Amino acid sequence: MACILHIETSTQVCSVAVSEDSQVIFHEERQNDHKGSSAEQLGTLVDEALSFTDSHAIPFDAVAVSGGPGSYTGLRIGVSMAKGICYGRDLKLISVPTLEVLCVPVLLGEKVPEGALLCPMLDARRMEVYAAIFDRGLKTVRQTQADVVDGDTYRQWLDERPVYFFGPGAAKCISVIDHPNAHLLEGIEPLARWMQPLAERRLLRGETEDVAYYEPFYLKDFVAKMPRDLLNR
Repeated sequence: MACILHIETSTQVCSVAVSEDSQVIFHEERQNDHKGSSAEQLGTLVDEALSFTDSHAIPFDAVAVSGGPGSYTGLRIGVSMAKGICYGRDLKLISVPTLEVLCVPVLLGEKVPEGALLCPMLDARRMEVYAAIFDRGLKTVRQTQADVVDGDTYRQWLDERPVYFFGPGAAKCISVIDHPNAHLLEGIEPLARWMQPLAERRLLRGETEDVAYYEPFYLKDFVAKMPRDLLNR
């Protein structure tokens, strides 16, 4: 199997993990409390991870980075760090979509019934979120997009089956959605340690990125595509 360094910086929580042979052997998370810059916090966490692996003589095969959507600053810092390590150690680069990362702890820890759908959400301003819809096998039911949430936004899926909403943008939406098939899961954050199964699968499939040209999926990419009337709400 493989040893992978995982970096997640899409939200206010900065996190790093190391996995080897499908097991997470190191992980650290830190809330960005503005006492230090995101770059400083990530640098400290990465140094700790590299010191841990070097002290155990564990060679890396790849670096996995959360690919967004997410904070422009956070993703830029995370991707820059990942690229630097890949160049310095001649490693492969793997990109893992942030909304898929959010699904991992739900699938591992929650009793989601057969046939239910997963809707991970990242927060934007007011009643806007960035969301996708997946089935329990992480097959995409609806692609990631920017949603202005009201009672009808997800009705076509809610009328058919249970939908579980979670992630940093979900709590503010659940009362507005107000449907008997809508379920809120609290406390779910995109963390580096949840990237392991997704990154390892991509590595085994040869789904790696060009280190020189890779760019993550910034939230600004959504904003540029949103209709003007939505931007002005």
